[in-house]
Amino acid sequence: MNRKTLVLPAVVGLLAPVLAACGGSDGGGDAIVVGTTDQFVASKDNPAPLDPAIGYEAGVWNVLRQTVQTLTHIPRGGGEPVPEAAESCEFTDLENESYRCTLREGLTFADGTPLTPEDVKYSVQRVIDIKEENGPVGLLDNIDTIETKGEDQIVFHLNTPDATFPYKLATPAAGIVQKDKYPAKSAREGFQVDGSGPYTMKPEVDGDQVVKVVFTKNPKYKGDLKVLNEKVELNLFPDSTAMGKALDDKKIDMMTRTMSPEQSQKMLVEPQEGVKLTEMPGLAISYLAFNTEEPVVKDKAVRQAVAQVIDRGEIAGEVYGSTAEPLYSLIPSGITGHTNSFFNTYGEPSAAKAAKTLQEAGISTPVSFTLHYTTDHYGSATATEFKALAKQLNASELFDVDVEGAPWSKFRPAQKKGEYAVYGMGWFPDFPDPDTYTAPFLDKNNFLNSPYRSTVTQTTLIPESRSAADRSAASPIFEKIQDIVAKDVPVLPIWQGKQYVASLEGLTGVEWAVTSSADLQLWELGKGA
Repeated sequence: MNRKTLVLPAVVGLLAPVLAACGGSDGGGDAIVVGTTDQFVASKDNPAPLDPAIGYEAGVWNVLRQTVQTLTHIPRGGGEPVPEAAESCEFTDLENESYRCTLREGLTFADGTPLTPEDVKYSVQRVIDIKEENGPVGLLDNIDTIETKGEDQIVFHLNTPDATFPYKLATPAAGIVQKDKYPAKSAREGFQVDGSGPYTMKPEVDGDQVVKVVFTKNPKYKGDLKVLNEKVELNLFPDSTAMGKALDDKKIDMMTRTMSPEQSQKMLVEPQEGVKLTEMPGLAISYLAFNTEEPVVKDKAVRQAVAQVIDRGEIAGEVYGSTAEPLYSLIPSGITGHTNSFFNTYGEPSAAKAAKTLQEAGISTPVSFTLHYTTDHYGSATATEFKALAKQLNASELFDVDVEGAPWSKFRPAQKKGEYAVYGMGWFPDFPDPDTYTAPFLDKNNFLNSPYRSTVTQTTLIPESRSAADRSAASPIFEKIQDIVAKDVPVLPIWQGKQYVASLEGLTGVEWAVTSSADLQLWELGKGA
């Protein structure tokens, strides 16, 4: 997710949301109005931020999910993917190398154009052909050929077994688009998105960026989702403070990505009349990444020493309070296969142990480098977090660390080009499986464009993990991968976040509208009395 920007999910409610006829908030008329701090900006480097072949961020995917249909989707409450645009899907072989879907009868795009298996093939193939380096192509690069059969069937033949493939078809990377609106070999520029999903959309643009997206219920939608409202407006705010004020002024009904730790903490301690704070499980993680070809961190002893010094508990507690907890693995708790590999390897923070590691490797101290972070992508607390990280490292007297921030539009291209030795990122899962926390960082065509390579991980462990239809059976393999990461430290997990959503009383379906993977499901929202 560019994927995935980090935000921070009351325990899932027992009653399904019910839609009642009721007026909207002051700012939305009859529409439900949702606030976000996500930003969609067109630039020379990225003129098509909302094209499914290009966009690979949580915020972008949350726009696409409302508008572009996929063959499968993750059902309410989680679990294995179920058919969405498809009537049925299944592996047709024991090796999980051939996956067949049968489309629902009468599918059309929002403009009435029939949706056929050829459209599905076209949509997936263009992602592979465009091969955008910042895009989601890595999710689909295991496809060998795509075959259409008759008027309603499509078969994906894979290069290697992949039990996670149904999950990948549930992501916007496999969103179905129209041939006449999306070029086969290039991106569709601008902000308009067209598809066959539950809503049509209309972006409101100021200069080169979106300020609002209006989603209107698609009367031609045929799929597995139940749409409980007629219209939702997604309002984009520059920061969480402005979004919070809009909620206070009843100009929005709900604020999602991203509430600041201060906002959620205050609402937890001092509940606000007329406002409901919903806490949800979170699978988002924050981590440091290393350009392992940069001389200053090329020796893994330096990276190991950083891992030995950093106090994750202090970072989580002092910067994020109750909204985060320390993380000792790429795979967060709540996901099958999680193990605390970094804690098992390094134990409690210790400058003395780090000094010994550097000394035995012949590394002179202090080791000097800059911690890079993005100023406008992961919330207002990021700057505080990175100052705290630098303070910990410098206090050890083993490091001389500066901190430098940059807007995402500059940060991400520089990071991909390898201009940063050490930098901070966040990650939202593409789907709820341990594969999405390992392969995007360690496999070929990885999300970070990292030069780090572990031959055994890439050629043996990742393929073996994907061959297990029973995902729990793959846990020992993922434990090995996590142990290798803890030893080599190409990335360094810092914390795992919780999610909080604030909403006005009377808004129903909030507990269903944001998943633990931070997927926004606007069709779940309704207005109550």
